[in-house]
Amino acid sequence: MEQRGPEIQAPAWEDWRLEGRGPGKLKIFFGYAAGVGKTYAMLEAAHRARDGGVDVVAGYIEPHTRPETMALLDGLELLKAREITYRGIRLREFDLDGALRRRPQLILVDELAHTNAEGCRHVKRYQDVQELLRAGINVYTTVNVQHLESLNDVVASITGVTVAERIPDHVFDSASQVEVVDLEPADLLERLRSGRVYGKRQASSAMAHFFTEKNLAALREIALRRSADRLEKTPVSEGGRVKAGEHIMICLSGAPTNAKVIRTAARMAEAFHGAFTALYVETPALAAQSEAESGQLRANLRLAEELGARITTAYGDDPAVQIAEYARISGASKIVLGRSPQRKNPFFPGKSLMDRLGELAPDLDIHIIPDQPRQMRRRPPNPHRERFSLKDALRTLGILAVCTAVGYLFKGLEFTSANIIMVYILGVLVVSMVTTGRSYSLSASVLAVLIFNFFFTHPYFTLMSDPSYIATFGVMLTVALLSSSLTTRIKRQAILSARKAYRTEVLLETSQKLQKAEDAEAILAVSAAQLGKLLERDLVLYPVEDGRKLLKARAFPISGDSDLSGCLTGAERAVAQWVMQNNKHAGATTNTLPSAKCLYMAVRGSGRALAVVGIAIGAGEKLDTFEKNLMVAILDECGLALEKEEMTRAKQKIEESARQEALRANLLRAISHDLRTPLTSISGSAGILMERSSILDQDKRRELYCSIYDDAMWLINLVENLLSITRMEDGTVRLNMQPELLDEVFQEALAHLDRSADKHHISVELEDDLLMGDLDARLIVQVVINIVNNAVKYTPEGSCIVLSARRAGQDIEVRIADDGPGIPDEAKGRLFDMFYTADNARGDGRRGLGLGLSLCKSIIAAHGGAISVTDNQPHGAVFGFTLHASEVNAHE
Repeated sequence: MEQRGPEIQAPAWEDWRLEGRGPGKLKIFFGYAAGVGKTYAMLEAAHRARDGGVDVVAGYIEPHTRPETMALLDGLELLKAREITYRGIRLREFDLDGALRRRPQLILVDELAHTNAEGCRHVKRYQDVQELLRAGINVYTTVNVQHLESLNDVVASITGVTVAERIPDHVFDSASQVEVVDLEPADLLERLRSGRVYGKRQASSAMAHFFTEKNLAALREIALRRSADRLEKTPVSEGGRVKAGEHIMICLSGAPTNAKVIRTAARMAEAFHGAFTALYVETPALAAQSEAESGQLRANLRLAEELGARITTAYGDDPAVQIAEYARISGASKIVLGRSPQRKNPFFPGKSLMDRLGELAPDLDIHIIPDQPRQMRRRPPNPHRERFSLKDALRTLGILAVCTAVGYLFKGLEFTSANIIMVYILGVLVVSMVTTGRSYSLSASVLAVLIFNFFFTHPYFTLMSDPSYIATFGVMLTVALLSSSLTTRIKRQAILSARKAYRTEVLLETSQKLQKAEDAEAILAVSAAQLGKLLERDLVLYPVEDGRKLLKARAFPISGDSDLSGCLTGAERAVAQWVMQNNKHAGATTNTLPSAKCLYMAVRGSGRALAVVGIAIGAGEKLDTFEKNLMVAILDECGLALEKEEMTRAKQKIEESARQEALRANLLRAISHDLRTPLTSISGSAGILMERSSILDQDKRRELYCSIYDDAMWLINLVENLLSITRMEDGTVRLNMQPELLDEVFQEALAHLDRSADKHHISVELEDDLLMGDLDARLIVQVVINIVNNAVKYTPEGSCIVLSARRAGQDIEVRIADDGPGIPDEAKGRLFDMFYTADNARGDGRRGLGLGLSLCKSIIAAHGGAISVTDNQPHGAVFGFTLHASEVNAHE
C-alpha cells in the first residue's frame, strides 16, 4: 500500500503561486527506490495545482512502462522534448530553453539526478532545474535516496551497487518542500513481481540483486532518517545565542578511497552542525604525481566543494606536522582520516600518520574510516620521476675530483685523515646544493667513501682491504647521507616557501594596486593583469554595464604572439552572457557549457555580476584547484573594489545633487529676501514720480532717478554674477586666453564701477606699464569690478583703494588694498564661500547675495591661479590673486 510521508517545511502551494516574484521554489518527491510512486505522486500534485488555477507544464517525464502513471499526463500540457543524436543514437532530453521561453508558474522535471547527453548546456539535470529556479519558475521533481552524494558510499556498502548519477546534498537541502513517498518493501516487491515497475525479465534480475527485502528495508530507513535530519538542519539556539558547533577537518589526497572519507566527514559535519574544512598538504611529491593521481585529486577536491567543505592548502615536507599545526590554529575538533596501507620496513620501522597525529595533537579526536581490503596494485611508471641529467652527473664527478685534489694537497701537508674526511663531507653538501635530484647526493655520499678508501687509506688503491677502517667508513657514509638528505629537504622546503610567498605576494600586490586604481576601467585592468601574472594564461574580460548589458570584450594576452581570436567568437560571448545573467561559473572545466574554449567566472557584487572574466584553457588542460581558489580571491577583491568605486560615484552624485539642491534653496531664499529691498525702492520711486512729478522740484526728481538707476544697476550686476557663477559651476565657460596689459584691464574695470566709487580715492600702481598676463580679459575685469565694488561698499567714504600688480617669477601678483575697517579673522575662512556675507555695520539694507567673491574665486581657479585675503597695515584689507605672466616682445 503506497503511503505518503509528511511534507518537510511545506508551506501551502497557494502561497507559492501568489508570490509571483523572486526565485522559484523547489519541491522534491523523495523515495528510497524506483517504483514507490514518486512520479505518480508528482503528477497527482500537478493536477491539484492545475485545478487551483496554477499554470502547469510537464517539462520532462521519464517514459515509464507503468500505465497508471502515464495516464496522469492526460490533461497536462507537455513540453516537447529536445532530441540529440549521440553516436548514432537518438536521445530525448529536457528542453531547457523551451521551458524558459514558455515560462509557466510550475514545471515538472522528472529524475533530478539524470546526466544530460553531450551537447546540452549543463552536464547534470539538477543544473537545469537551478536555472529554472533562478528564472522564477517553480519546479516539481523526483529523487531517490541513493542519488544523494553523501550517502553514495553507505548505499554502495548495503546494496553492492555504486550509483553513478548523483546530486550534491545542498540541492536536496535547499528545496522548499520535500515530500517522502513511502511504500512497504513487501508491497514494492509485489509490484515488481506483477510487472508494474519493470518488465518481468528485468524485474527478476532486479529482485535477485538490488531489490531484495533486506536492501529495501535498509534504504527505506536511510531515506526516512535523511528526511528527518533535514528538519534539524539549523543549529539549536539557547537564549538567542547559537551553540558553538564542531569543526570537522579532513585531509585530501589523490587516493580513490579519499572520496569515502569526504562523504563520511560531510555527514559528521551535518550531524554536529559544525564547520567542514578540507585540508590539502602540498609537498614536493605533488610534482611527481601521475596523471591518474592528479585527476583523482581534482575529483576529490570537487567532491569536497560540492559537499560544503572549505578548501585550504598548507605547504610543507611533513604532512603530520602541517595537519596538526593547522588543526590547532583553525580550532578543529575532529580529524577524519582514511586508513592507508603501511609499507613495513624491518630496519627502520616508522610510525603511521595516525600515530604521529596522536602525538602532535593529543587533544583532537581522530576518526579512522576503514576501507575494504583490496589487492595492492603495482604502481604504473611515473612519468614525472627523476631523470638522468648528464650535466648534474658531471657536476657530481667534478666536485668529487676537486675534493680528491684537495685531499692530496692535505696529505702532502701531512694533515690527518679526519681533515680529508671533512673535505669529502663538504663536497657531498655542495653536490646536494648544485644538483636537482636526490639520487646525485646519495651517489656522491657512497662515492666519497669509496674514493677516500681507495686513495687515502693503506694499502692504497684497494677497496675495504683494512678492516680497521670499516667503522670510519660507516660513520663517514652515515654523516654524508644525513647531510645530503637534510640539504635536499631544505631545498624542497625553500621551493615550497618560494611558491607560497609568490602567491601571497600576488594577492597583496593585487590589493594594493586595486586601492590605487582610480576608476572601474583601471580596476578591471589591474585585476586582469594580476590574474595573467598568477595563471600565465590569456584572458578575456567583459565589463558589465548596469548589471544588465555585456560590453565589448577586452583581450589581455600574456605575450605578443598570443592568438585570442578563438575566445572572441559569438559562441564564447554567449557563454559570458549566460554567466552574467546567472552569476555562475561556466565554460571549460565546468559542468555548464563545457565545450567553450575559456573558463568564464563572474566578478561578483552584491547579488549581481559586475564583470565576466574568461581564462583560456587549452584542450585537455585542467586548472589547478588551488590556483582557482586564488583566482576567486582576486575576483572577489576586484568585486569589492568595483562596488566601492560604484558606491563612491553614487555618493558623489548624491552629494552633487544635495549641493545643487542647497544652492537652489539658498538662491531662492536670498533672492526672495535680498531682492525685495531694491525692487521696493524702484517701484516706490517710480510711483512717486508718476503721481507727484509735477510738484517735485528738479533736485528731488534727480535724486529719485539716481535711486532707481542705482537699484537697477545693482540688479544688473546681481544677474550678471548669477549667470557667471552658473556657467562656472556647470563648466560651460570657455576661457579666451590672450596676452593682455594689466593697465588696460584695470582701466576697463574702473570705468564700470558702482556710482558710489566717486566718493573714494581709487588709484593704480604698476611697476611696469607693459606688464602683461595670459588671461581672459572679460572675466578678469569682472573679478576686479567685484572686489573694488566690495571695497567701496564696506569702507567709509573718502577711503583709499589701491590697485597694484608686479612680476613674481612666472606669475603676476595682483593686489587690491583698502584702508577701511578690515575683515574679522573668523570671516576670512568663509569669505569666498557662496552665499556668505560678513557682518556689515553700515546696515544699508542691501548687502548682496554673497556671490561676488565666490565668483572671483572660481574665475581665478579657472585661470590656474589662487586668491586670498590678508590684513592691510595699519588697517584695512588686501585682496590678492595670481595670474600667469606673458612675455612682452620688445619690437612690438
